Amino acid sequence: MDFPPCPASLKSIQHFLKLAQEHDSRDVVIAYWARLYALQVGLKASSQTAEETKLLLAIMDWLEQLKKQQVDNEAITNDIAAQAHIENYALKLFLYADKQDREENFGKNVVKAYYSSGVLYDILLTFGELSEEALHNRKYAKYKAAYIHNCLKNGETPIPGPFPDDEAADFGGDENGVAPADNPAGDSPPADVQPVEPTPPATPAAHITPPTAEEVLNNPNKLPSPPVEEEKPGGFVPYVPTAQQNAGMYNPIVPVADVQITPDQMIQAQKYCKYAGSALNYDDVKSAIENLQKALKLLSTGSE
Repeated sequence: MDFPPCPASLKSIQHFLKLAQEHDSRDVVIAYWARLYALQVGLKASSQTAEETKLLLAIMDWLEQLKKQQVDNEAITNDIAAQAHIENYALKLFLYADKQDREENFGKNVVKAYYSSGVLYDILLTFGELSEEALHNRKYAKYKAAYIHNCLKNGETPIPGPFPDDEAADFGGDENGVAPADNPAGDSPPADVQPVEPTPPATPAAHITPPTAEEVLNNPNKLPSPPVEEEKPGGFVPYVPTAQQNAGMYNPIVPVADVQITPDQMIQAQKYCKYAGSALNYDDVKSAIENLQKALKLLSTGSE
C-alpha cells in the first residue's frame, strides 16, 4: 500500500513509519505495531490539516486490513503475545549492538541496531509503562546510537561500552525516559546512512525471526537510520538481565505459606510465561529461564 507523504507537522511519527516500512516484508508484527503507535502519536499531535488527516486515515485503513488478514497471528491479535514479540526483538538487537560496541566493532550496523532497539522500546509504550530493563536499554541505546554515529561522522574513535563514571551527566528525560535530545521524532536521518529496500523473506511473515548478527553485518541497511545530532551521554551502564549474569545457576524459591495471588499478579505471571514461550521461539534459552523464574517467584511468594 502506498501511503501519502508525512507532513512536517507530523514529524514526530516519521521514524515509526520508516521502521514499519522497512519491516513490511521482514516482520509484519513489527510493521503493524510500529504503524499503530505512529497513529496513536499522530492523532495526539495532529492539528487536523488535510495532509495530516489523509495520512492518518490511510494508516487506519492499512491497520484494519492487515488485522483481518492476520486473524490467526497471535502477536497481532493478542497484546501479551505482541508485547513479548517486540520485547524479544528489541532486546536481541540491543544485545547484539552492545556486544559489537564492547568489542570495538564500530560501524553503521551497530548504530542502526542500537537505534532500532530504542525505537522498538518506544513502541512498547503501546502496552503501558516500560519495565526497569526497558527504560535502561531505551535510554542507553538511543544515546549510544547518536554518540557512535557522530564519532564516525567526525572521524573520531568512539569509547567502547559504557562511559566512565567521571564523564557522568544526568541526561534527564520524563518518567518514560524521553529526554529532549534522545527523542528520535525530532531528528532527520543523515544522508549517508539511507536504508535500502529489504529483500522479501522466503518464509511467511508471521514466522520471521529478528535478524541474526550475520544478517545485520551483511546488510546493515535493513535497519532504520540513526538520528543526526544528540549530546554525548556519560556514566550510564546498560541493564543486563539476571539470567545472563547468572547463566546456568539455579536459585531455589521458597514458597510463602498461604500466599494470596491477586488477579493482577496472576495476569503478570501469565505474561512472564508468554515471554518465556516467545523467547524459546528465538532459541533464547536464557531469557526463557529468566521469565519462568519470575513467574515461579511471583506465584510462590506473591512478590516480584
